Amino acid sequence: MENWQRLGVYAAGLALDDAGLKDDLEACSSMDMIVAAGGGERDTSVDTMIIEEGRKRNDREQLLNEKLTTELRPTLFLAQLSNLLAGNISIVHKVTGSSRTVMGEEGAGISAIEIAHARIAAGQSTHSLVGGAFIAERLDMMMVLEAVQGLGKTPDRPFWNADGTANGMNFGTSGAFLVLESLEHAKARGAHVYARLDAVAADRGPRDGDRLEQRLNRLAEGAGATGAGAESVVFCGATGFPELSARERAFLKARFPDAPVRTIGALFGHSLEAQFPTGLALACLALDADAAISPFAPGADAAATGAARSAIVTTIGHIRGEGIARLSRMP
Repeated sequence: MENWQRLGVYAAGLALDDAGLKDDLEACSSMDMIVAAGGGERDTSVDTMIIEEGRKRNDREQLLNEKLTTELRPTLFLAQLSNLLAGNISIVHKVTGSSRTVMGEEGAGISAIEIAHARIAAGQSTHSLVGGAFIAERLDMMMVLEAVQGLGKTPDRPFWNADGTANGMNFGTSGAFLVLESLEHAKARGAHVYARLDAVAADRGPRDGDRLEQRLNRLAEGAGATGAGAESVVFCGATGFPELSARERAFLKARFPDAPVRTIGALFGHSLEAQFPTGLALACLALDADAAISPFAPGADAAATGAARSAIVTTIGHIRGEGIARLSRMP
């Protein structure tokens, strides 16, 4: 297993143990699993070679074909298939119900949660293990993000600038898995319920003009995320891309003017596929704690006046994909 798979398997085990299901073979055998996964780590030496030689040649298509046939190791890819995380969780933790793997960076984490929630709400599933994992020390991913000038250049500066823009993406390592189940299933086994996941809304599309804001408002309406006041808390999954994150922050300020915001990336960094599950896990912990949640980005995140009774979780992918979830504290 690569490190991201090890982290994911470990996080999944912690989730099962916390839910009281780790040693329940019968429950694990009927448990559905939905994993958000990225591609495996690349051979950076080959990538570097292609980039260097590409600077000296104009026939880059021919160059790529040459390197594909002479430099790549098939075993590298066989050991890093995206669905191996789900496979390893099945082997290690005996989770052997249905299995789905979703790819697509931040959108994968959003879709994984959305699918699990929809299946349970429709009565097609009673309990699911859902989440993802990401390792920040990925030179190949850093290269991709830096190619579009997306990485943060000044790690000592705060997440938010004074003008409301962000300072660039800083990757964060995260393994976040949750056990989602119907209320009836949870009550029947006497489980501790952290929070109720009321709704998940997801979409993707163009972001030119005000189309992103229109879509976000539509998602908020679909998730029933309206009128959130001081009794709510918003977990913002902003990437750190300056202008994009500024639009996300402006939307939250306009949509939820009275709800304190907690900037996930300021505390944990950005974890791509695991970003939305991480935000959801933090929201569950916050609601269950029944206490005011300290700001993640001091000076930018407003202080909370008391414990939150509901939570909103947002994630806007750095290229595509948007998601909003609404959660409530259990009575």
